[in-house]
Amino acid sequence: MGNMMTLGNVETSFQAYVSEPAGTPRGGLLLIHEIWGLVDHIKDVADRYAAEGYLVLAPDLMAQTGMTPEVADEVLAALADPDPEQRSKVQPRLRELTSPLHSPEFAEQAVAALRACVNHLEGVPGLAGRVAVTGFCFGGGYSFELATKEPRLRAAVPFYGSADFSEEELGRIKCPVLAFYGDEDTPLVTKLPILKARMYAAGVDFEPVVYPGTGHAFFNDSTPARYNADAAQDAWKRTLAFLERSLNG
Repeated sequence: MGNMMTLGNVETSFQAYVSEPAGTPRGGLLLIHEIWGLVDHIKDVADRYAAEGYLVLAPDLMAQTGMTPEVADEVLAALADPDPEQRSKVQPRLRELTSPLHSPEFAEQAVAALRACVNHLEGVPGLAGRVAVTGFCFGGGYSFELATKEPRLRAAVPFYGSADFSEEELGRIKCPVLAFYGDEDTPLVTKLPILKARMYAAGVDFEPVVYPGTGHAFFNDSTPARYNADAAQDAWKRTLAFLERSLNG
């Protein structure tokens, strides 16, 4: 349904997948992938949102690390191998591919790319002031990050994203935030009370939804071991209602 396009400038260009609705867009949506990059699952999610009437832009933030969709497929296949030796063998490669994510330079480039995506969506006729962001895991964290830096956003929907920000940083968020978690995702859920307190103190309209008996990456139906259909379907309905209120209310 969608197509690839190049955004940015000559020095910092990047690829993005754009999926357009059949009619007039209900809004613009920036979709940020998981740590695996712009794999087919993310393109499929973009197409689902487009089918609901949104113009969706999904940038590839991982290509610079070497995590192409083909490499991601290989790594994921090895991680899912029943042989523990095969799972162990792929760990060094995974660390090599993801180590750049911890550098300030990567974060700076990623945010710049995301803001370029917002610029593009804001420039589409009829979408100015009607742009939201959503993302999963890595993308959930950057959904929070972008919300602290991009006042033009009208809504943010992070799925199981990390948000280690101060109250002052959170106070820069100008849009409502709907965040999803699984209660078995211990690293994030244990920090959630602190995040809620800081969000409320900062005056952010923050709604966290935690699904019982559910772990990390519950929305990803391309990973059956983690996918939770009930939680995913409920989160999808809540997200669509939230986007409608935020962008067209």
